[in-house]
Amino acid sequence: MKLKQIILAFTLLFPFCLFAQKTEGVTVFQSGQEGYQSFRIPAIIDLPNGDLLAFAEGRVNGGADFGHVNIVMKKSKDEGKTWSSLQIVATNKKLQAGNAAPVVDLSDPNYPQGRIFLFYNTGNKSEGEIRNKKGYREVWYITSIDNGKTWSDPTNITNQVSKIDQPDINPSWNHQEDWRGYANTPGHAMQLKYGAYKGRIYIAANHSEGAPKSDFTDYVAHGYYTDDHGKTFHISEDNPFRGSNESTAAELSGGRVMMNSRNQRGNVLQRIVAISSDGGATWDTAYFDKQLPDPVCQGSLLTLRYKKHQNILAFCNDASIKGRDSLTLRISYDDGNTWKKSFLIDARNTAYSDIVKMRKKEIGILYEADGYRKIEFKAVRY
Repeated sequence: MKLKQIILAFTLLFPFCLFAQKTEGVTVFQSGQEGYQSFRIPAIIDLPNGDLLAFAEGRVNGGADFGHVNIVMKKSKDEGKTWSSLQIVATNKKLQAGNAAPVVDLSDPNYPQGRIFLFYNTGNKSEGEIRNKKGYREVWYITSIDNGKTWSDPTNITNQVSKIDQPDINPSWNHQEDWRGYANTPGHAMQLKYGAYKGRIYIAANHSEGAPKSDFTDYVAHGYYTDDHGKTFHISEDNPFRGSNESTAAELSGGRVMMNSRNQRGNVLQRIVAISSDGGATWDTAYFDKQLPDPVCQGSLLTLRYKKHQNILAFCNDASIKGRDSLTLRISYDDGNTWKKSFLIDARNTAYSDIVKMRKKEIGILYEADGYRKIEFKAVRY
């Protein structure tokens, strides 16, 4: 099917879909360049001074999830038009460091200009082996107080945010659950701005529990959070849906939290949505959102504007049930109850993405394009 036919079919299926007002993308990471055979798993944040930081997994030897993988970063000072040279920000020697989840802490009085947290995972075996209890994943963070120029030494928080049954990580852990696999969102983390849990830094995540199951119900989403700027962490209640996997979260009106998750089972090709009234610690309700089709892939959720009654949200994913294509940005003006405005970002060969609020009522989309060959950036006026 030709590109024009694909676009026509898409507009018939989604009559409220608009085309991005900025159609030309900027390549931020190109596979085969800068010392890496592949770049995957984008994440992006904006800084108080307007700069953008784009993160990705730099995969040294190929496209596989496990191997020699570093977390790399580039900066833009001109709203995504140009990007700096590549900077390595987290490594695990010649093993895996990935699932970057960055966020800026703007509520710590010790850092009035803001402090960047970058949460990430390391692994010593492939995901399949870890699900079979032949390896383990760990959770770390680093911080920056100079807009990403330099970073702190890494802090290991595995024993606070996971129930991994691995005595060499924490011999004193009271193992009650057999967590095995573990992954941050992937994409940006978040900080609550209003309500009883104002200032809470929240990272959507997922884990596998017990022996692998053929229907992937050993996977389940959860979150972890800190209320004291990274000194201590807590784990949320599990998502009510078994099979919930890669997740993203945003703030709703009244300081509530919405988690939006991938359904790894694939039995329902829609996003799983869970709502929390206690800052993401427990879940009041969870449901499949029929408005958000998904081909079993990652998505990104972001609060654009905060209002007393209904926040404005953005959500981006491959809006297809046939495969990883039709990357679509949606806007909700009512806390994610409905998604009235849509933009087709890229019609073919897309996958993971992350979104960021920009100036002048624009949203930046950092996404995998051209069949995983590059990570592209586009800005869309909404």
